[in-house]
Amino acid sequence: MLTWEDDVEVHALHKRGWTISAIARHTGRDRKTVRAYLNGTRTPGMRKSSAVDPFEVFLAYVTARLIDDPHLWARTLCDEIEDLGYSMSYQTLTRKIRELNLRPICRACSTATERPNAIIEHPPGEETQWDWVDLPDPPPSWGWGSTAHLFVGTLACSGKWRGILAPAMTQPYVVDGLDRICRGLGGVSRVWRFDRMATVCHPESGRVSASFAGVAKHYGVSVAICPPRRGNRKGAVEKSNHTAAQRWWRTVADDLTVEQAQESLDRFCRTRGDTRLRPTKDGKASVATIATAEGLHPMPATAYPLILTSERVVSRQALVSYRGNRYSVPPELASVAVTVTQVLGTDVIDIVTAAGITVARHHLAADGTGAMVRDHGHVYALEQAAMTGANTGRTHRRKERIPPGPEAVTAAQALRAALDAAAGVTESSHESDCTTSASDRSGAVVYDLSVYERAARGRNTLS
Repeated sequence: MLTWEDDVEVHALHKRGWTISAIARHTGRDRKTVRAYLNGTRTPGMRKSSAVDPFEVFLAYVTARLIDDPHLWARTLCDEIEDLGYSMSYQTLTRKIRELNLRPICRACSTATERPNAIIEHPPGEETQWDWVDLPDPPPSWGWGSTAHLFVGTLACSGKWRGILAPAMTQPYVVDGLDRICRGLGGVSRVWRFDRMATVCHPESGRVSASFAGVAKHYGVSVAICPPRRGNRKGAVEKSNHTAAQRWWRTVADDLTVEQAQESLDRFCRTRGDTRLRPTKDGKASVATIATAEGLHPMPATAYPLILTSERVVSRQALVSYRGNRYSVPPELASVAVTVTQVLGTDVIDIVTAAGITVARHHLAADGTGAMVRDHGHVYALEQAAMTGANTGRTHRRKERIPPGPEAVTAAQALRAALDAAAGVTESSHESDCTTSASDRSGAVVYDLSVYERAARGRNTLS
């Protein structure tokens, strides 16, 4: 069975033109095994023995003892478990400790400043080092919160580097950065070196993850993972991080957009980073000159097809901003949050609502050109909506006489008629009640003089 690292190595060698026999001799594997993994009929890490592992019963004890004492000799540990019934060999114990990564690293005893550091040779085109660097206080207009992220790739031999700004350190942004940076560097090296990024490997064991193995196969590279707390293994990219933070990021203005800041970084790398002089066997040469001798492999025609998503808010003009350009959506989505999705390697984007409905698809314009890509249907719908809501009447002066119109007069007359009718019914019922009460008491007809009083009220006494 091959591990993910072995599988990536086999595919990388095969893309370089190695035969199956040569790969088998190089890796110490059988040719049928190599062919099966190249054909995709076998998957790394999927084989599981049907027999019960006799070492399983001693796993808890061995793990606990090595946690207690990381420096415990395997021979001493073997003596202890032999008294507990262990009957296998000493070599089996050491192999299990290596395979299961049971011996922890003693952090108290491993400090980089107190041990000798070897000089690591970097042949041309051999290794590209990758790392993230956090950039505090990005411009508020970016909407990225308190921290921006820069993905940096550095050729270990020449020191040539490029970087890509990103709002998050997720795997889609890693793959997007790998593709764009490699195209900026001029090609792909034979090995990619990472620290223990969760988007590349399992941080605890350092083994390449299944999701990233496909990325490495697509670009035909081998993956090297740094041991924990060994930052000096990728010192070239660490120095590039320091340069990016201190010489470029500190000078970025607040009024720059993300695309303008990215262009500023690319210009800094070309004019400042690539013109640095470095010592060579023949004297000194610039980074750009040394990089021409790297001998990098050509890039694949397209990027690895991973889905990249970005959250956006639609403007009042029904436009969505993405990578320095604007793309149209239906007008009813104005001021609504949407998601822009792009499959890396393609030239189209989809705009999706919160309900998961794709409402628009556009061809990508070149980044940062300020282009406005609009669908004809969206333009027509937006114009109709704008005209419907527009006020086409004459504006009013502050002091203007505007009497009630015909409709208002008609409504007022109807209200007055209703009020008069209600008042007449009330008076009639009151008079009837008073007359009936007087007749019942005396048995005679009694006239209510208040009726005459109301009739005479307000009349003139003189004719």
